[in-house]
Amino acid sequence: MSFQKTWSAQIFETKPMIVSIEIDTGRGLHSFSIIGLCSTLVGEAKDRISAAIKNSGFISPKQKNQKITISLGPSHIKKESASFDLGMSIAYLASQNEIPIPDEGILFLGELSLDGTVKSVRGVLPITMAAKKAGFKEIILPKENTEEASLISGIIIRGTDSISEVVNHLKGVAILEITAHHAFNSVNISNENDFNKIIGNNYAKRGLEIAVAGKHNIALWGPAGTGKSMLAKAVPTILPRLSFDEAVEVAGIHSHLSSERCELTSPPFRSPHHSSSYSAIIGGGSPVRAGEISLAHRGILLMDEFLEFDKRVINSLREPLEDHKICISRSSGIINLPSDFILIATMNPCPCGYFGVTKGKNKCECPAYRIEDYRRKISGPITDRIDMWIEVSEINRPKIIEYSVSGKDSPEENSEKIRKRVEESITFSKSHSANMNLPAKDMKILEKASEKMQLSSRSIKKTISLARTIANLEKTDEIKTPHILEALQYRQKF
Repeated sequence: MSFQKTWSAQIFETKPMIVSIEIDTGRGLHSFSIIGLCSTLVGEAKDRISAAIKNSGFISPKQKNQKITISLGPSHIKKESASFDLGMSIAYLASQNEIPIPDEGILFLGELSLDGTVKSVRGVLPITMAAKKAGFKEIILPKENTEEASLISGIIIRGTDSISEVVNHLKGVAILEITAHHAFNSVNISNENDFNKIIGNNYAKRGLEIAVAGKHNIALWGPAGTGKSMLAKAVPTILPRLSFDEAVEVAGIHSHLSSERCELTSPPFRSPHHSSSYSAIIGGGSPVRAGEISLAHRGILLMDEFLEFDKRVINSLREPLEDHKICISRSSGIINLPSDFILIATMNPCPCGYFGVTKGKNKCECPAYRIEDYRRKISGPITDRIDMWIEVSEINRPKIIEYSVSGKDSPEENSEKIRKRVEESITFSKSHSANMNLPAKDMKILEKASEKMQLSSRSIKKTISLARTIANLEKTDEIKTPHILEALQYRQKF
């Protein structure tokens, strides 16, 4: 039979996409073409397939006088993955009557080596989920990917090391083993950056707890060496774990990276260097790749030394901070990438980092105009989109030395206790209606404060939202005066 059809998949714009593989072979001078808006990577597959089939004990397509055409559909969407290799090779062997016609309910996934072995691919978790939803009964993929795929129940997972194993399976000679489904479990976060290892700075710790509980953007500012970065890097230890659907979504986004893989149940924590380019932070390129703001989706984006980032990068955060997505326009079309993250920005008060220090030898010597220019890098719209401004004061050196030298247990609260409060707060907010009403006296407090502090309409809404989060942490239905007063103090900018 000269015509055959199999199925495969790829990640397209952070989402899984099922791809049909149709092959037609006919007599004539040898030619081998792959069509369907394919990238160079996919076009090179004809050489990988030919070598892999030959080295697996079959006659190579190049050794036959045939016109071979492989069409990948849908034809209007760019194909740019090597995961189609296995499906294309099986379709070819079936068209040559080397193997039985594959069942329509099987999806093939895997990149081929020249010796016929099957290599791992990216984006397996969301692809397996998409295959299940599309009605496929089973998926055959590299053994290296079976553990990840087996998180999805309701679809048969079979792992393979080579084309030969798949051929023997389809012939019924040696059936590929079914990988057992295993449950979706939480990942234990390392306690290396536990909050109890940070002495003092309770005001900043309280602010970070509120930020995580209500998904509020937060800025930590203060002199150099006060522990801003240390506090920010401890935040992953108090983040609630991802749900299964969130983990699948995050895994799909991270499939844009070739060298990294996210922990499935641990929210992303991204900390790009301040020298990172615009496209590295926002996303872009050709083909379009997810930037740091999308890779931080459902997690944390730490921008350490915030004011050292390029001004264009800082200002480009306006849309994602407001809409939780980024729209990238290209001549080929418009791509929307998710970017729902908590921004943690750390910054010094001046270029030298010691403005406001009153003790010791480190005194600020920056001219007033330099301090003003430095702070102007963060524009009003960005300042307005940051919900909380926390001043990190000077450190308590005697206490740090005491607990470091003596080896005593720190009296500070550990991350596990804080994370438990955060999770309880989130659970409380989901089980209760979001009561944003304020008593008359609190309305007057907010009105006077907003006039004095020149708060914008956005800032007023964020203040009420902050107060609601504080009330949730206390498991209170009503927003009370202390909640409003605490929320207002976080709106003080540097």
